[in-house]
Amino acid sequence: MTNLTEPKLLNKLISNIDTDWKNIIDNIYQENISQLDKMNDLLYNNHKIYPPKNLIFNSFNKFNFIDTKVVILGQDPYHQKDQAMGLAFSINKGIKNPPSLKNIIKEIKNNYTSSNIEDYKGDLTYLSDQGVLLLNSSLTVLDSKPGCHIKNWEHFTDNVIKYISDNHHNIVFILWGNYAKSKKKIIDLQKHKILESVHPSPLSASRGFFGCNHFLLCNEYLKKHNITTIKW
Repeated sequence: MTNLTEPKLLNKLISNIDTDWKNIIDNIYQENISQLDKMNDLLYNNHKIYPPKNLIFNSFNKFNFIDTKVVILGQDPYHQKDQAMGLAFSINKGIKNPPSLKNIIKEIKNNYTSSNIEDYKGDLTYLSDQGVLLLNSSLTVLDSKPGCHIKNWEHFTDNVIKYISDNHHNIVFILWGNYAKSKKKIIDLQKHKILESVHPSPLSASRGFFGCNHFLLCNEYLKKHNITTIKW
């Protein structure tokens, strides 16, 4: 059971964030602590939660808030062993690429034939290092139980999205699939660019993801606003 004399585990993990996201995330966490208290218990007591505990806030550990350029929104982490590493759609090197990631790589190559994305073996950290926030609405998942923690996390991550929308400008929000599109209502459309399509899953990719040209369109918008483009 949770040792109630210790700081809550999420507090500890947030304190280890190395960027100025730390204070932002801590403030949002404190505002949503009642919803996330259950997560503290689960994280202490359940050993089959992905990603590893030290990588739960990995997406906020790559760049400072002001350097955010793009937000790609996923639903929840990969739910099989050794896949999830705290960045939406990204996996650890050496792990077979899941189908949605294969399609993302294919579309990037369709947009930029010179892209060397395949060299990264499914690890999209190189995008995070350029200011792309790869954010899942749920930051954790139980083994083989996709979507099981969405209700615990989504109020928190909705507030992260809203904070970015309210306090930044000219961010490209990339929303794939109906769940991601549902977040459109908390984004200021006058300040930011939204790109939306069906999900890159094999079940839907041929119905509008392939050919959406989101990576090209993203860079066109960034360039228009004098923001350094992404090397996809």
